[in-house]
Amino acid sequence: MNPALSIEQLRKTYNGKVVALNGVDLEVKQGDFFALLGPNGAGKTTLIGVITGLVNKDEGRVRIFGKDIDDDAPLAKIHVGVVPQEFNFSLFTKIIDTVVWQAGYFGIPKRVAMERAEYFFKQLGLWDQRNDAARTLSGGMKRRLMIARALIHEPKLLILDEPTAGVDIELRHDMWKFLEALNKSGVTIILTTHYLEEAEQLCRNVAIIDRGNIVASGSIKELLARRGPEVLLFDMAEGVGARELTALAQFQPILIDERTIELTLGEEHNLNVAVLALSQLGVTVKGLRNRHNRLEELFLSLTHKRT
Repeated sequence: MNPALSIEQLRKTYNGKVVALNGVDLEVKQGDFFALLGPNGAGKTTLIGVITGLVNKDEGRVRIFGKDIDDDAPLAKIHVGVVPQEFNFSLFTKIIDTVVWQAGYFGIPKRVAMERAEYFFKQLGLWDQRNDAARTLSGGMKRRLMIARALIHEPKLLILDEPTAGVDIELRHDMWKFLEALNKSGVTIILTTHYLEEAEQLCRNVAIIDRGNIVASGSIKELLARRGPEVLLFDMAEGVGARELTALAQFQPILIDERTIELTLGEEHNLNVAVLALSQLGVTVKGLRNRHNRLEELFLSLTHKRT
């Protein structure tokens, strides 16, 4: 089975001196939810531009589901839907028309386009505003409109460039649920984001790009394991005393306050073991959270050390 995306030795230099991509190799498997991370100016937008045909590469090969973007451009592009960072639609057009007109570019009959638009608008909470001009939408709703437009031709690969930038928490979580369901339906998703907790929540695999180079790639689980033990904070219904701390010695417990405890999970431990140990002590866990965002730590260690 061909990868959803295969990139070999991709290079791009602007004005003969600014190296945006420096021999990038990358593969995204079909059905993956993939994070492409990097600081501003790292090469993410150029990479997406090359994949979608908006930027001409200098060297290298890009294939989408086995179709070369040079030799089989129409067949490659029909598989891709893109949600860019910037709003790029008419603010004065009815949003239903924005999506239906996009379908026309792919030769989709209007009846089919209307059916698909209704489905995606209802999924994304846009149906009631379908006859409103785009300028009346909030920033979060405009981003949802771009997702609907990108999906109207039912692509197998969806590329999302900062899709939740400036979106409030509630809308962001609603969007997460939609994207997770879309991925489960078989759509491969590539996500760029500056919200690293978003990447950790949604994605299975990740590549980190810096100064045009891929500096790390693999499963998020594997990359985080390299950061060493996971440190979690447990919020508990009951207070914890010296007896409990002694019993939890294997987790190097630190009492933050009477009802919050820090536990370190090494390779030989997992979350279920820690929760079971607390339960056996009669302690009820009300909630837990990471002491630090380990993906953020990994990101900073790989990018800041290159400055």
